[in-house]
Amino acid sequence: MTSLLRRIGHPVLALVLAFLVCAVGMAAPAAADQCAPPGIDSASALPTNLAAAAQGPGADKYTTPNVEPLDGIDVNALGLGTPGVLTVGTLSDAPPSICINAGGQFTGFDNEVLRAVADKLGLRVNFVGTDFSGLLAQVASGRFDVGSSSITTTDARRQTVGFTNGYDFGYFSLVVPSGSSITSFSQLGPGQRIGVVQGTVQEAYVVDTLGLDPVKFPDYNTVYGSLKTRQIDAWVAPSQQAVGTVQPGDQATIIENTFSLDNFVAYAVAKENRPLIDALNAGLDAVIADGTWSRLYTDWVPRALPPGWKPGSKAAPVPELPDFAQIAAERAPAAEPAAPTAPKSVLGQLGDTFLNWDLYRQAIPDLFTTGLPNTLLLTAGAAVIGVVLGLLLAVAGISRSRLLRWPARVYTDIFRGLPEVVIILIIGLGIGPIVGGLTGNNPYPLGIAALGLMSAAYVGEIFRSGIQSVETGQMEASRALGFSYSDSMKLVIIPQGIRRVLPALVNQFISLLKASSLVYFLGLVANQRELFQVGRDLNAQTGNLSPLVAAGLFYLALTIPLTHLVNVIDSRLRTGKQPAPVQQEMI
Repeated sequence: MTSLLRRIGHPVLALVLAFLVCAVGMAAPAAADQCAPPGIDSASALPTNLAAAAQGPGADKYTTPNVEPLDGIDVNALGLGTPGVLTVGTLSDAPPSICINAGGQFTGFDNEVLRAVADKLGLRVNFVGTDFSGLLAQVASGRFDVGSSSITTTDARRQTVGFTNGYDFGYFSLVVPSGSSITSFSQLGPGQRIGVVQGTVQEAYVVDTLGLDPVKFPDYNTVYGSLKTRQIDAWVAPSQQAVGTVQPGDQATIIENTFSLDNFVAYAVAKENRPLIDALNAGLDAVIADGTWSRLYTDWVPRALPPGWKPGSKAAPVPELPDFAQIAAERAPAAEPAAPTAPKSVLGQLGDTFLNWDLYRQAIPDLFTTGLPNTLLLTAGAAVIGVVLGLLLAVAGISRSRLLRWPARVYTDIFRGLPEVVIILIIGLGIGPIVGGLTGNNPYPLGIAALGLMSAAYVGEIFRSGIQSVETGQMEASRALGFSYSDSMKLVIIPQGIRRVLPALVNQFISLLKASSLVYFLGLVANQRELFQVGRDLNAQTGNLSPLVAAGLFYLALTIPLTHLVNVIDSRLRTGKQPAPVQQEMI
């Protein structure tokens, strides 16, 4: 191994590979899995520190009076994308409600309740991971039959999708760094950095109710990491995520709670698919009646229900639950008071957050077996499309014909001007439903196509600049030798142009490699995750950012050889192959 690393010749790459090899060679110890049911021992009473602005359940105007009988549900008339299968868009980073566990399975309270409901209806469930920012649009477009993500049913969201009856109530928490002077929602004000996850009810609460401008983050673990390192002053979080994320010893405290001002938590369904909404409502009442909801609630989110609120329709029975308040009260005296912990230095916090060796060892095997093959598949497929289409765009862009030159220019301007995420969502949500029968709703073909079309715009410009850099005398000389224009381009101009832009071309492939992580917005099942998402999922399970650093090491191991390979090729093309020595004849 040492001799191999010496032969690599690049110190950074050698260090990365040595790190990966050593980590894989060690048995990974079991790390705390935040995506595991905490059980009744974690029971909590209804918070007493509720903000004065809390609104009770009397505002509910959407819960149905009753539901259709289960035996009256026609599962063949539910408008499912795949007959007999409930395709569910969900998240992986919000335990204990929605997450991926250590076994790589989508689970959490929301998803387990939905599994039980589907079982009542005789349906199989296929969970697909996506990002919350695109979830409701994907449900509305038919990419997913159901959205499961602790979605609070605001009136604004009802303009996009329909909702089932509630299976949980929503309240959220104010989390601050230990020792903060902020002690309540009322003390939040201008000039403070208040973190929220973009697109959530918490963002709407901070903006609309508190009238403040929050700091927006893409996921819960990122905002919590910023809170622990005191880059933000407070985090307005869903209660379940706050309780599941804030761990003993963390320099963070939940100081106040408030009920969501916008109704209950429910599953999202396309507005026009009323049969599916009715079926899910019927199944939800059934799992409430047989005690399944109570069992799952006790296992995953054991906290007292607010007075007057219950899940399901208005005709559903009141679930029988343990006395969580009593259990919490009995547990409190027996618990030893937590010893005060000295605040860690900034370097200590950064070390805990990014340099957890045990989590590196846990992440690397899954990065090898799942993330790496999927990343290479996405990148290679998109690179082929990008090179072929890019070369066509380059030739069209320098053509004398406007019919070729103008479309190439328009294409390049559009695909270079739009953000990558927007292009991926447009292709995935716009073209996806049209070709769903051909792709089987597999996001990979659409993801590869989107990445390839984006790459082609950049590759085309790279090729065009290389071709136009070739001296005009080359074309004149080839034409003087009797070559046609097309033969001159194919045999003389284009090969020289490509040689000149190899470094820029490889840089584009490196960017494409990293952009492959954006395919997650189209929704991936667990075994389709690429490098970044594998790291992100383990980050969600543990609340630590070290798995993302481990994923970054894989990107380094891929990009550094690619960079130096092009240097070798470019050097060889510039100098040419050395001629063989001439053997002189003996006289």
